[in-house]
Amino acid sequence: MDFVLTLHSHLPYVLNHGGWPHGSDWIAEAAIDTYLPLVAHLRELEAAGVPAPLTIGFTPVLANQLAHPTFHRELDRYFEARLAACDEAAAALADADGGALADVARFWKARLGQLRTLFHAIDRDIPAAFRNLALRGRLEIAGGAATHGFLPLLGRDESIRLQLGLGRAEHRRIFGTAPDGCWVPECAYRPRGWWQPLPSAPQPRVRASTGQFVAEAGYRWFFADAHMAREHGQTRTPYRAYDVADAGGAPLSVLVRDPRSSAQVWSRHGGYPGDQWYLEFHKIRYPGGLRLWRVSGPGVDLGRKQPYVPQNAEGQAREHAYHYAELLAGIAREQYPWGTNLIAVPFDTELYGHWWFEGPRFLADVYRALLHHPQVRPVTASRHLAERPERPRLQLAEGSWGADGDFSMWLNPRTTWTWERLWPLEHAFWELAPRALGEPSAHEALAQAARTLLLLQSSDWQFIISTGEAVDYADHRFHSHASDLARLLDALGAGVATGATDAATNVAAELRARDDVFPDVLSSVAAALGARVPA
Repeated sequence: MDFVLTLHSHLPYVLNHGGWPHGSDWIAEAAIDTYLPLVAHLRELEAAGVPAPLTIGFTPVLANQLAHPTFHRELDRYFEARLAACDEAAAALADADGGALADVARFWKARLGQLRTLFHAIDRDIPAAFRNLALRGRLEIAGGAATHGFLPLLGRDESIRLQLGLGRAEHRRIFGTAPDGCWVPECAYRPRGWWQPLPSAPQPRVRASTGQFVAEAGYRWFFADAHMAREHGQTRTPYRAYDVADAGGAPLSVLVRDPRSSAQVWSRHGGYPGDQWYLEFHKIRYPGGLRLWRVSGPGVDLGRKQPYVPQNAEGQAREHAYHYAELLAGIAREQYPWGTNLIAVPFDTELYGHWWFEGPRFLADVYRALLHHPQVRPVTASRHLAERPERPRLQLAEGSWGADGDFSMWLNPRTTWTWERLWPLEHAFWELAPRALGEPSAHEALAQAARTLLLLQSSDWQFIISTGEAVDYADHRFHSHASDLARLLDALGAGVATGATDAATNVAAELRARDDVFPDVLSSVAAALGARVPA
């Protein structure tokens, strides 16, 4: 039975939007906790000759940031600050808990030093490190929507085409090849049909399915959550891939998340990350921001957490990896009589390392453990589909992998205002874009308007508001991008009407100094309109 492990990497655009906790420190922490450790473990597996055919995706907005010189400088700064914090903590805590906390601080210093060495060994280019692993056949890199816009709720078809088309173009620019697979943001799917998510939604009408847009953009597969694989009231098995029934006749397949093997990892009650030996995420020492304690047991108060013991956590990660491999083998044995052939488990990449510190080591040990279970074959998503071309058709139900399986994490009474502000701005952009495209002097302003629209469309803002965490930050970011877009569209509209676009170009230059992303966005705007950029 094939095992397709997929990681979905995404952060919103945070460069030049502050430092701690939701600015550049956010992406720096993700790089140190997750992306660099994954590179290190994948290289170790390659050196040992252990197959680890991971499927990993990077949203274009994240990949752009990781490749940007501003991020390189910010991560160097972050390393310096963290290493200084290790020295301070080791000295200040020399007598605490018999010196155990100082030992943990020294552990962090050694680890951070190794990761900084790795960062410079890969020329500070994290996307290139994954690209090189892919070129050597070690993994597959999937694509995604440009800024992780929640596709079923975007008001204009052109916006969906821009998110997907630009996402594919940026993937080719950064990773060197066009991706076969697409991470559909939030696994959110809308079948073909009547669209009117709110009474105030513009232009209620029949619209194409999410699958048709994905297929038209050139992708060949994506993921869906298990509850969406139901048809005529019947749930279909997650243990096989399907051809999507409403993709407009284009070849498009869907892999369905296995709830059983997924829950073993992410469940807050019975999942591995809650083990007593693992690093406690929620207790942090200030100043410095170091995590020095372990989970210590279920329900243990933060004040009673015990010092972290790295070697014990490492051993437990290995035990859990072998347990997980046994679980996969058990599923393969159970499914054998039914002729099913796939266990697909997608996760957010940041679960591994950031939220669950030992996660990258666990993943590496899973691949090692699977060497002892020949009935489970780890493969990339594209290889599975290529080698098993016969698939039943499935009409996916509407839904997402959000908390309630629907769209309510992104559309609810707390977020309605965001959509009612976004939809008119979307409409204004796409009404103005054809005229601005025909005026070369307006191209710079049009391109920055597109960047600002895309940043405004990020699904992160509604998600953060709905969780109730950092609501002020999400409100500020949404209002800021909306106000910037309105100001730029006003200047651009006046410039196109009069032939004097200098004012719009100046506003665009001001905004690009902060939000410098997607250098070739104009070609994708034209493609979304079915046009070309005039020479």
